[in-house]
Amino acid sequence: MNIMKTSITYIILILVLATSGCRDKFTEIFVANSPVYMTYADLRQAVKQAPARELKNPGKLYFKDDYIFIVEEMKGIHIIDNTDPANPVNLTFIEVPGNADIAIKGNILYADSYIDMVAIDVSDLNSIHEVARVDSILPYTIPPYDENYPLAKLDEEQGVVIDWEIKTVRQVVENRYYPVYWRGGFDKYVNEAGGSISGGGVSGEGVGVGGSMARFGITGNTLYAVDNTTLHIFSVQTPQNPVFKKDFNAGWGVETMFILDDHMFLGSQNGMRVYDISIPNSPMYICNFWHLTGCDPVVVKDQLAFITLRGGNLCGNNVNQLVVVSIKDIQDPVELKTYPMESPYGLGIDGDILFVCDGEAGLKIYDISDPMTISSHQLARFSDIIGYDVIPLDGILMLIGDDGLYQYDYQDIRDIKLLSKIEVKGK
Repeated sequence: MNIMKTSITYIILILVLATSGCRDKFTEIFVANSPVYMTYADLRQAVKQAPARELKNPGKLYFKDDYIFIVEEMKGIHIIDNTDPANPVNLTFIEVPGNADIAIKGNILYADSYIDMVAIDVSDLNSIHEVARVDSILPYTIPPYDENYPLAKLDEEQGVVIDWEIKTVRQVVENRYYPVYWRGGFDKYVNEAGGSISGGGVSGEGVGVGGSMARFGITGNTLYAVDNTTLHIFSVQTPQNPVFKKDFNAGWGVETMFILDDHMFLGSQNGMRVYDISIPNSPMYICNFWHLTGCDPVVVKDQLAFITLRGGNLCGNNVNQLVVVSIKDIQDPVELKTYPMESPYGLGIDGDILFVCDGEAGLKIYDISDPMTISSHQLARFSDIIGYDVIPLDGILMLIGDDGLYQYDYQDIRDIKLLSKIEVKGK
């Protein structure tokens, strides 16, 4: 009798496994972030100029020819007339769906628009318009979502995801892992489970200046855009007609890019990678300075690299540091000193002055003439600012934070003055 029961149980178990556990697909019903799509055809007609609007979710910061460009995460770009830093004027807005990064050469602004790279003419701020586009060249991008709910399955053939609806979904799920998508915002990688304009514009000479959190960079006639693993290389010899040249494997976990002369410094989650870009289309690996896992922008001055490591969330360990690295021998970087931080983001350097956005600890300003005693030479601290990134230039510090754009006059480092602030509204 026991033998018969055992046999029957064994047969039932086999049937259950055969009809469920071994299936390639199954149906599930759950409450999720359900994607709202924009078709690719609509995406490629979406870049347009619009009236100035308030900052709500500012991201990357860029400066050129007395104009400040602020990315509104996944929405577009604010253009600020900064002729007088004490009285910046919000001029206009460029709608660029899916935008996270920008760079400018001459009077052409380059921006990511979800999976596309677009070129936008900003020579006349009364008539901003798209002049070229490279289709389907960047990773599939999704906007931030409610992390209290899982993501419904994405169908890339329907277009790009521009929003989410929280609702019950019924979907067939294949018995495999979901892919990884790139998204805009401070944490880039997730798993799928009003003023008036009176003429003027950006000149046709040179390139602008980005912050330390940038993923775009231009040197000579080459535009670089980096994602988690890949360096996308474009020729901008004719600025209004960018031409895709090649993709280059940049390793894993890449987060930021800093270019100095013929060298590119990539900040990744586990190290700083250095490449020789003297042959622009063929970067040559030089070295990797390994560090603890953490989010890490980098800036370089002469023979020193300054790296901030931020832990927690998607950044890895709970280590928060400023790391000073000697690159005197570019093939063998050497850690000189580490300094504890609270939760650092971007940083900027001007001569012997270092500016660090250290989360809730505020903006910290140091004299770095002696890299071994930086913590003993803090020049100033503004504890009421949660900064994201900075651009120090000619005595004016531009800082983008969670509550707006700040500008400081630091020409007299003993008497740093707040010049202006454009506040975030309606966040």
